[in-house]
Amino acid sequence: MKLNLLSLALIFTGNLVLAQQNSDEALLEKAKEIHENVITIDTHADININNFTEERNYTMDLENQVTLPKMEAGGLDVAWFIVYTGQDELTDEGFKNAYENAISKFDAIHKLVKNFAPDQIGLATNSEEVRKLTSEGKKVAMIGVENGYSIGKDIENVEKFYDLGARYMSLSHQGHSQLSDSNTGEKNDEWLHNGLSDLGKEVIAEMNRLGMMIDVSHPSKEAIKQMFEISKAPLIASHSSARELCNHSRNLDDELLLLFKEHGGVVQTVAFSAYVNTEKTQAFNEASSKVYEKKAKEMSFEVLPRDSVRALSNEDRNAYYADFQKVRSAAAPEVELLKEEIEPVGVSDFVDHIDYMVDLIGIEHVGISSDFDGGGGIDGWQDASETLNITKELVKRGYTEEEIAKLWGENLLRVMDKVDAVAAELQKA
Repeated sequence: MKLNLLSLALIFTGNLVLAQQNSDEALLEKAKEIHENVITIDTHADININNFTEERNYTMDLENQVTLPKMEAGGLDVAWFIVYTGQDELTDEGFKNAYENAISKFDAIHKLVKNFAPDQIGLATNSEEVRKLTSEGKKVAMIGVENGYSIGKDIENVEKFYDLGARYMSLSHQGHSQLSDSNTGEKNDEWLHNGLSDLGKEVIAEMNRLGMMIDVSHPSKEAIKQMFEISKAPLIASHSSARELCNHSRNLDDELLLLFKEHGGVVQTVAFSAYVNTEKTQAFNEASSKVYEKKAKEMSFEVLPRDSVRALSNEDRNAYYADFQKVRSAAAPEVELLKEEIEPVGVSDFVDHIDYMVDLIGIEHVGISSDFDGGGGIDGWQDASETLNITKELVKRGYTEEEIAKLWGENLLRVMDKVDAVAAELQKA
């Protein structure tokens, strides 16, 4: 009798395991089908101009998180490549250096689509071009500007950047710019403009006129509220998450999120672990940093504090991140073992933010971003090759294909169309 009960138990357990395997396979197949049908857009991927040369470029499977092979493997259709400039002194020399840095990154992106991989990827500046390129089986590059510091005090540079393909711009980054206060002022309650400067307000109007989306992911709360008041077009947050779930100044509180619903914009949920779950990030980072330090020592590389990295010139910072990525790659097997002891921030935590914002402001106002090659990446979505995992989690939670299409790109494209329509009206006037 005991043997019969044991046999029944084993059969029951085996059937459960088989049923779970079948369920997982069905889920994966459904996710793959949806993933192939929708346009997948990641609105924030940083670049290093050293990866845009004949000898080393995105046609190759480099160590960084976004390359054409990784986009192909993960089914990522569109990457917004970022013209990022670190905040420096508000001087003529600082503005000159910032502008030159920005132009070098515009040039790099144009080389990719014109010289290195014109048959694989094209530059898009509106929704129609996105749809055309994806229908041709090509990957799509779009351009966002992170930190309006790089325009200096010459408002004509906004149009120069637009003509080079920029279709969104944030007015500040880590530190107050000549245009806007940054979220970083919250730490000590120290502000330069109490929101936007007069020049910043003029830049908002100019971006509306041209058809360039206004990105609120780094400015202060007061600056963002002023942008909503001034702008005649919807706003975007190119890479931000929900502050209610993770109390970081880079995230948006409910008051700001509801303004996106009111004004028709979109918040691109960001897979930056510290903005998804700060506590889990700190715990895992403390453990993994010891692994990285050990590996860095073996590779004769000095790991610098974050503040020291920010103080580097743009060129030196790019070189540092490139070398540190090599250390990370070498240490990856050991870091993977840590996950058995300490749970890292993962895809489920990330989609919790999507769920929260969908419930609060509606699915029409939520999107997806990674901040790859700029600090982004979570367990399960560490680079573009793992993009399908986001769709899989959305399917698991019951999102339909239509809803997933909105999250992955249709919402962002709708906002682009509205911004273009506002610009057309303003130019007529």
